[in-house]
Amino acid sequence: MHPMNDSQATALSPYSPLWPATFEMEKRNLQRLLGEAVLIEHIGSTAVPGLGGHPIIDVMVGTPDLAIVERRIPDLVADGYRYAPEFEKAMPQRRYFTRVDGAPGRFQVSAVVLDSPFWKSRLAFRDALRSDAALADKYWRLKQRLVARFPNDRAAYNDGKSEFIRSAIEGRA
Repeated sequence: MHPMNDSQATALSPYSPLWPATFEMEKRNLQRLLGEAVLIEHIGSTAVPGLGGHPIIDVMVGTPDLAIVERRIPDLVADGYRYAPEFEKAMPQRRYFTRVDGAPGRFQVSAVVLDSPFWKSRLAFRDALRSDAALADKYWRLKQRLVARFPNDRAAYNDGKSEFIRSAIEGRA
């Protein structure tokens, strides 16, 4: 289940050299909104130089306590983020936000506890892709096959990536 509509969710784009700069601009905005008690990381395909992906910047906010982020939900909403508490049923350890209509781009923000399994696994996967161009290429080809197979089904697309991601984190991909 994903808050973007299905056609947006499955559209892939070639790598854009603007993605890191777009992330940095929004990182500064999120630091202003959330304060200094958070770490902000660029994750997902847009964080891997040369790798194509959905033209949505994935951001992970790490905090010692989710209450820090929860207190700032009104500020995030006032700034144009949509808070999606409905996803907490499946992932209670995450607070999820989207921004689809603001400059400088489109964002998905996952706020989690620092050093939690979510935090560690997302960084491990990003770092594995960044350090291994062949692995990143295999992932890109998998994503293209999955989009062709499930053009309107984001859940099936995500499920199709799960084993690859798990294997990459464990060093078996």
